[in-house]
Amino acid sequence: MQSPTALRSLLARPEFGPLILLVAEIIIFGLINPNFLSPLNISNTLTFTVELGLIALSMTLLMTAGEFDLSVGSVFGFTPVLMWTLVNSGGLPLELSFIVALVTAMGIGLFSGLFVTRLKIPSFLVTLGMLLVVRGLALVITDGFPQRTWDSQDHWLAKLLVGDFRIAGFRIYASIFWFIAIAGILHYVLTRTKMGNWIQASGGNPDAARARGVKVNKTKVALFMLSSTMAAFAGIISSIRTSAANPNSGAGYELEVIAMVVIGGTILTGGRGSIIGTVLGTLILRVMRNGIVLIGVPGLAYNIFIGTIILGMMALHSWLDRRHVERGR
Repeated sequence: MQSPTALRSLLARPEFGPLILLVAEIIIFGLINPNFLSPLNISNTLTFTVELGLIALSMTLLMTAGEFDLSVGSVFGFTPVLMWTLVNSGGLPLELSFIVALVTAMGIGLFSGLFVTRLKIPSFLVTLGMLLVVRGLALVITDGFPQRTWDSQDHWLAKLLVGDFRIAGFRIYASIFWFIAIAGILHYVLTRTKMGNWIQASGGNPDAARARGVKVNKTKVALFMLSSTMAAFAGIISSIRTSAANPNSGAGYELEVIAMVVIGGTILTGGRGSIIGTVLGTLILRVMRNGIVLIGVPGLAYNIFIGTIILGMMALHSWLDRRHVERGR
């Protein structure tokens, strides 16, 4: 039998609230519309979850360090455009174009990180400016038109990133294995390594962290680079799966990703984050988007549900934190 102390510890975990909400969503939507639990619908939900989830994973580390990246949606749209422009022009093969796109994304993250750490400009403002610059570049490169990608479906790199197969009626894309692997690695980094301690210290109390030898600025720059690279990786996966590289892809993703991270228990002020919580938060919003459509709620009402979930989860996290502090006295 589980002891009261263990139960209180479980209730105090930031992942507890999101887990209960996710289970409740699945039960409610499944009861209202049995098609919600069909293999086809579950497969589609997981497919979209992975692409936003990849961005949310790296955003978790960045927000734990006390920073934001509002440019991820633009990077999501820009890097596939860059990659396929290079391929379609005959300038580079797909493999090299893929590398160039990822390196370019790293450069965008490096630029944002240096602006934030060297010039002491809030990351909100820096990445807001980068959002506009990167989106503008994507539109200029393409004249606003999507780039052709559909000739790549049989390429080995495309199959490695987004190859699909079926198991008992479920359509599984290779991208879900990338998501699981990256989530596992980042969870380990955040909870079991020195780098994870640096990330949490950088967001919790950066001055004290510096006094103890933590390389706060280098840590944050590295996280900005990771954030942009993951957004690029997700955008490239999406472009291969949908056979289109649209310069407007990813518009609004930055706010939805931040919502996923916050719902998962990462605090806005930095110092505490949870990769497991972010995975749950990502599933919560994607299940919500899918479920409200299946039960007949107008899709335009989706933002109402997101806002309500965010407010509710913030209230729950605040209540659990207060109870944890009071019991610790």
